[in-house]
Amino acid sequence: MTQTSSPASSSSELAQWLADEAAVVARLDRGPGPGLAQPAQVAGKTGLEVMQAMLAGELPYAEIARTLDFTIIEVAPGRAVFQGTPLQRHLNPLGSVHGGWFATLLDSALGCAIHTLMPAGRGYTTAELSVNMVRAIHPARVSRVRAIGTVVHCGRQLATAEARLVGPDGTLYAHATTTCLVFDLPSAR
Repeated sequence: MTQTSSPASSSSELAQWLADEAAVVARLDRGPGPGLAQPAQVAGKTGLEVMQAMLAGELPYAEIARTLDFTIIEVAPGRAVFQGTPLQRHLNPLGSVHGGWFATLLDSALGCAIHTLMPAGRGYTTAELSVNMVRAIHPARVSRVRAIGTVVHCGRQLATAEARLVGPDGTLYAHATTTCLVFDLPSAR
């Protein structure tokens, strides 16, 4: 069910989202920027510790975030939040945001939520991603959306998660689920 709030509360929520984004971007800009962490930088760290270090600007963040105009905003055990800025360059030929942008933002929240539950030496990869787009995003009307991913199950071999893509007024634009394979990282064997 789609929930919307009053224009005043929606406006204050957007203001908070923009403030959160500005604080995160400032930390990320002081850090190493986009790229890949070196094995020594993540050795012995849990997935949550890696995600927290990335959010703190101590480790590189994924370059696709810069390419597609989204930012990690929050991580906690079993949870990851990404905020995206839909722009004209993300449009499909019909004038709404391309489904691939929705899917990438949701996949990032889903995977990183699972990542937060990985013990040191364990990794994961997406085996299945299902995205349901329920409402178009038009950049002229929607300046930010958040993908909020939460883990449903995390076991020794499989992990599942769900995510919702929402606007600051609570409007639901899409929802998704994933199944990920969990395994020992090569360096941990």
